[in-house]
Amino acid sequence: MGAPIIPDASLPTTLADLLSNSLVLRQTAPYLPVSALYALAATSKTLHHIVHQSPETFRYLDLSVVKSAVVPYEPLDSGGISWRAERMDESLTEDEFYSGPLRGIFSKLERRRLLQQVHTLVLDGLSVPADLVREIVAEDRFNVRILSIRDVKNLNERKLMQVLRYAVRPSRPEGTPKIKGIYFFGPREPACIQEEPGGKKKPPPIARGVLSSPGAQIGAEWNQRSSEALNAALAKTDDKWFQCAGRMLPKKPSLEWAETLKACEGIIHFDAVLCRGPRHDPTKAYMNDGPAAAQTPSSYLSLAIASVALGPAGCDSCHSSPEGPAIFGQSPSSELPLLSPIPLHSSSVRVAQMPCTLDGSSLPPLFARCEGCLKGRWCERCHKWWDEDCYSGSAIAQRTELQQTEFAQNVHTDGASNLISKQTIKIIGVRRDCFGCGHTCISCKEIFIRQCKTCRNEYCIEDNDASSDTKCDWCNYTSRRTVEMY
Repeated sequence: MGAPIIPDASLPTTLADLLSNSLVLRQTAPYLPVSALYALAATSKTLHHIVHQSPETFRYLDLSVVKSAVVPYEPLDSGGISWRAERMDESLTEDEFYSGPLRGIFSKLERRRLLQQVHTLVLDGLSVPADLVREIVAEDRFNVRILSIRDVKNLNERKLMQVLRYAVRPSRPEGTPKIKGIYFFGPREPACIQEEPGGKKKPPPIARGVLSSPGAQIGAEWNQRSSEALNAALAKTDDKWFQCAGRMLPKKPSLEWAETLKACEGIIHFDAVLCRGPRHDPTKAYMNDGPAAAQTPSSYLSLAIASVALGPAGCDSCHSSPEGPAIFGQSPSSELPLLSPIPLHSSSVRVAQMPCTLDGSSLPPLFARCEGCLKGRWCERCHKWWDEDCYSGSAIAQRTELQQTEFAQNVHTDGASNLISKQTIKIIGVRRDCFGCGHTCISCKEIFIRQCKTCRNEYCIEDNDASSDTKCDWCNYTSRRTVEMY
């Protein structure tokens, strides 16, 4: 047997030499689309061997940008489609039709022995029926640990919940399910929404009225960037769940989804968590009703998914909450959501849940609640909130909205003309002064709500485009009344 061939040290390092290092390939491959990987493999036999034989190449597979994964919008009786060799007949089910492109891709990867190497699979925005998710979760030919199915099409959610509940049944085989994390509830990353999978760019949203001017659009964009930068600086992290980000989920999850998350607790993790407020616990669901402070169990709420990120500061009064915050590394993993974006270099739930701090300080706590727990106690503008104990224990909070407003404006120290400064009156709770702003606290009302000097009505300076700092939109343009009469 001859001596091994030692490469000449005088020769320059080639791309094949770099990618043959598994560490370099693992850090590089997730940034390359599938088309680029196959183009790279076609350049030489050495690179072809590296791409198809290394387990690191397809560890992270994003099919949301693959054109062949998109279902063409053709009639079902068109005779035949590109991903099926046989003609469609009556035995072809709807799920089989809509999952055809992805099944074809999975079949090719399986023939090339690459499907088992996929640990993180991204199918955002594609056609993903529930039967296909069942195969990914249950069949041995898949080895997926993290699955992303956000904003997918043709998915029967009720059937998906049945699939997940069956996968985590108590009588399941040991070591199953292989999947540990599912991204489903949150929105896709903005970079993935700029272009549809079919290659067509989405048209920009149409702006009307005053906001259609370029100056208003630039100002709104900079205001949003400033708000995001401020939230990140206060929370010391870029992860939205740990910031005062407000509503995190595009739509309100149903009770069935909350029960599904409860069944999957500790087995399959999601990009959302159950609300842990005391009103969801029958033994703690008591509240102070009125001055008599009679405790009644009328405030009990059924299971719900936490949809509001409240920031790391906690309650505005006590800076905590009755259930306590969820802290990474100390709290159970079921109390922490999977964070976006999806990790590129790891398929571990721990890595997907770990927040990244901007300054290397300690990890921030997580306060998240459902909207039912925050009713009347959460400002939708500044995201200030009060927990059950601080709100029910406040004498001012037990007053009506009108009584609170009168108290803030007319309270006297000794009946004389010396008014107490509003800054010394701590009024908690929220009210809806503007339908566009939602429920806001007294501090936000003083900033955005004005009283018209002409008609004496209150208006919001942000949602009334034609208003000024002293007049509402109706009184600001007197000609408008004459025009609308005819």
